[in-house]
Amino acid sequence: MTTTFTRRTALAVSAAALAVASFGPAAFAQDGETVNWRMQALWDGGTTPQKYEQMYVDRVAELTDGKFQIELFSAGQLVPPAQAFDAVRGGAFEMMKTFDGYEAGKIPALAFTSTIPFGYPESGQYSDWFYEKGGLEMAREAYAPAGLYYIAPMVYDQEPIHSKVKIESIEDFDGTKGRFVGLASSVMSDFGVAVSPLPTSEVYSALDKGLIDLADRGDLQANLDAGLSEVAPYIILPGVHQPTTATSYVANQGAYDKLPDAYKEALATAAKEVSDAYQAAKTESDASALEAFKEQGVEVIELSEDDVIAARTQAVESWRKATKDNDLATRILDSQVEQMQELGLIQ
Repeated sequence: MTTTFTRRTALAVSAAALAVASFGPAAFAQDGETVNWRMQALWDGGTTPQKYEQMYVDRVAELTDGKFQIELFSAGQLVPPAQAFDAVRGGAFEMMKTFDGYEAGKIPALAFTSTIPFGYPESGQYSDWFYEKGGLEMAREAYAPAGLYYIAPMVYDQEPIHSKVKIESIEDFDGTKGRFVGLASSVMSDFGVAVSPLPTSEVYSALDKGLIDLADRGDLQANLDAGLSEVAPYIILPGVHQPTTATSYVANQGAYDKLPDAYKEALATAAKEVSDAYQAAKTESDASALEAFKEQGVEVIELSEDDVIAARTQAVESWRKATKDNDLATRILDSQVEQMQELGLIQ
């Protein structure tokens, strides 16, 4: 029997996971000052990811006895999403949830703190890079010249590729037209894809009209809700373009510096807890969404592990080009390649 895992049940699972994940004292602040911030997230209002951002701000308030309140806004409510970086930098509001890859053109290092195409296949491996291999410190170094402070990532596993054409090997990507963003744009281009970095909102129509053959859009549940089964009869797994992802909590440096230490700790602790909860719920929702796609007639194609491993070795050259010879970007990539070698992912 197939159990339907809806957005509502996903939220329930995530809440349970968050309760389990919580650690440390119930609150970090006993006599701290009252602080009010505003934060714009990546997501539209009412979506499952936006509900996790509400969990985040609620948890920060809980950890500070209600004295640190963050008012949450969905994407575009305060400024257009593409302007959030400059708005937080300029102090228009204090904090954003972002995808670092959007700013990789300005700051090459951020290409590698958001996702590594053909890179880490497990979210725990990417998380370990942040928390055990110096990734957090290097991400903060990348943002610092802009007057911004990188708090922590939310790390989760693969997003699929939805396709109008049958892709049975990495070689089959050559000659196709696809939608990808961030580092995936350049890497998939090197594998022969004619890339269009379309907005998420245009993916359905672009597939429907045949403007593109295949696309990255979001996780399986979000893509199911968007009706991609109507315009793309194939799902390609693993999502080699984005095998793991990190979205980021980023604050205005001046505002962050004024916070009591306990409030800074609350921001980081809540991020890690909510990240773990989101991944736990995503594992469940991915499985049920995939079954729903199959029931709607979508064929799921699994690329061979040997093919992906061979492509990962080839992708290293694309990663190197994306550093643009920037010192910090190179140091970040060197540390990630070293970890992948330790994990046996590349030779």
